[in-house]
Amino acid sequence: MKGDLTQLSAAQAAGAIRSGVLTSEALTRAHLGRIEATDATIRAWAHLDPEAALEQAREMDRIRRAGHATGPLHGVPVGVKDIIDTRDMPTRRGSAIFEGNQPKTDARLVERLREAGAVIMGKTKTTELGYLHPTDTTNPHDATRTPGGSSSGSAAAVAARHVPLAVGTQTGGSVIRPASFCGVYGLKPTRGTISRSGVFRTSATLDQIGGFANTLEDVALLTDVLGSYDQTDPASFARPRPGLVAGAAQEVPAEPDIAWFDLPYHDRLDADARDGLDAVIESLGPRVERFPASPKLADLVNVHKVIYDYEIRQNLAILHADYAEALSPEMNGAIERGGQISKDQYEDALAIKESANAFFANHFNDFDAILSPSASGEALPLSAGNTGDAVYCLIWTLAGLPCLTLPVLVGAHSLPVGVQLIGAPEEDDRLMRTAAWMQRALTANDLNEE
Repeated sequence: MKGDLTQLSAAQAAGAIRSGVLTSEALTRAHLGRIEATDATIRAWAHLDPEAALEQAREMDRIRRAGHATGPLHGVPVGVKDIIDTRDMPTRRGSAIFEGNQPKTDARLVERLREAGAVIMGKTKTTELGYLHPTDTTNPHDATRTPGGSSSGSAAAVAARHVPLAVGTQTGGSVIRPASFCGVYGLKPTRGTISRSGVFRTSATLDQIGGFANTLEDVALLTDVLGSYDQTDPASFARPRPGLVAGAAQEVPAEPDIAWFDLPYHDRLDADARDGLDAVIESLGPRVERFPASPKLADLVNVHKVIYDYEIRQNLAILHADYAEALSPEMNGAIERGGQISKDQYEDALAIKESANAFFANHFNDFDAILSPSASGEALPLSAGNTGDAVYCLIWTLAGLPCLTLPVLVGAHSLPVGVQLIGAPEEDDRLMRTAAWMQRALTANDLNEE
């Protein structure tokens, strides 16, 4: 194939490889060349072995030539966040504490990628232990700004065209915010869609898996590949998963009804992000209904914090006891705060979370999606010392709802600003359908700056 192969979507690349028009080796070499040319500045990769990636690609080409079955990602390079276990690559978890850590088995989601024929390109950088302390990854659009976190390297690698797809995790806003900052699609599906077995745990209640891509179809494709029931993960549900690629390709049976909640923390939005979101709402017109947020809804942000801090303490207490001096102030602070939360306070927070689940299940009887900011605005300068505010994601993460950020807006410094759609639990295909409709509607009104 002629042209820049790194500009192909995952779906296009997989189709070309299956038809014999393109080899996985040629595609992988193109992406490795892109990494070599740009990663000295972006620093998206915690581990990269070019020859191992090429060997995987050659094996995918051998399988195709032999006429054997090919999977939906056959020969396509994928990046994996470095808190996810890989049997043939180290998993350092963004911390010197785990230098040299070599898992003996793959995480369940990595098994799914291999089964689908993906080339596991390498491990993408993460904030320390998937929490708040930044890594050294920079934003591909502006090297003086953060890519967001904690899935910093995954978002940056996709935005820089190092890989068409990458896997991340979200416990607060760690898929949606970096996707927004880096100008790519980010999707965290319904809690329990993707197995967390083999993924470093900070919160059994809140930890969830998500992905990054440069097209809506690709992020749907990645999620379809990763989704499966896993009896070893207590959050995993033993029911069929909706088909997201099919959902993204469907026409809406009627124009969607979308809700917007005027939450009190929206005053943290940058002025350009606020103006852009107002323009989106105005463009969608009567399809969006605005609601004042009840105090109970707004307080779910604090409920999330109680659960997160308490469970970080439970999961990392031994690590803290042995390596406190090697941990960042952010991580030590969270563990110490967790120690001040009583079991009764924690159980009360879990009960409120369950009531929130019931509220949203009822809400989506009348609405197809919720519209929300993805982040406060453009990516923050690295000098801010943090990866941005997760507050715009916490309620939806707490409730385990499917969340998608679309690269719709451009901010005052010509950097991307995402717009978030939240859907009903286990109706991720409906969310994809609504998102595709919204993109078309905004493009028709000259508001989609993608």
